[in-house]
Amino acid sequence: MPSHKIIEYVIFDMDGLIIDSERVYTDVTNDILAPYGAEMTWDIKAGLMGKPDRAAAAHLLSHFPDIPLTIDDYLARRTAEQDARWPHVQLLPGVARLVAHLAAHGVPIGIATGSVRQRHMFAHFGSNVVCGDDAAGRGKPFPDGLLAAARMLGRAVGPNEEGGIVAEAEREVRARGLVFEDAVPGVQAGKRAGMSVVWVPDENLLSIRPSLAIEKPDRILCSLEDFIPEEWGLSPFDAIPIGQQN
Repeated sequence: MPSHKIIEYVIFDMDGLIIDSERVYTDVTNDILAPYGAEMTWDIKAGLMGKPDRAAAAHLLSHFPDIPLTIDDYLARRTAEQDARWPHVQLLPGVARLVAHLAAHGVPIGIATGSVRQRHMFAHFGSNVVCGDDAAGRGKPFPDGLLAAARMLGRAVGPNEEGGIVAEAEREVRARGLVFEDAVPGVQAGKRAGMSVVWVPDENLLSIRPSLAIEKPDRILCSLEDFIPEEWGLSPFDAIPIGQQN
């Protein structure tokens, strides 16, 4: 069913949505936990997804109170092991096609991620990237990072404060934004920002039935390959950008 919503700008999450980094996070974390006879299950991982680094680490270690690792110890080891693997991380299916398509058709695009600024900056996004260490406000599920990304794209979306006064014109601008997310806190952040949200969850996350009782996504996809741009007022994939037509 068409959404009947007209989208003018798009904001992507990064980890688990653009790049297959969640597999790296899982493997590295379980390598760290293995000597202690522990393992991060998907029930635990679901509570980490979308959180800033320190909050995610605190949540993880709270499940293993007998393991003698501080948050700083865990993050240092995790960062070192992840950095060795990043050069081999792949884009997830459908990402390259969709991002290139939006860029070719002049749709403003950005990234809002809870990850720290490091290895994954993409040419089509330019400087329109908000990371977890950019002091852009509170992490997801709060909408601060998404609103900061929208402002980078030149959108007058108003203040971050939940419950604050947002002018009708600002609400309308927010409503013309589309957010792609794989994690529940990201879905919550997108809806709290007043934007439309397409949720592309890992099948392991779906299997544990995470709660989305209040902030529900506008669409759920198995992959970005399944996204249909024209359902959102965007040019279809086979359209030729203006200026490239014969």
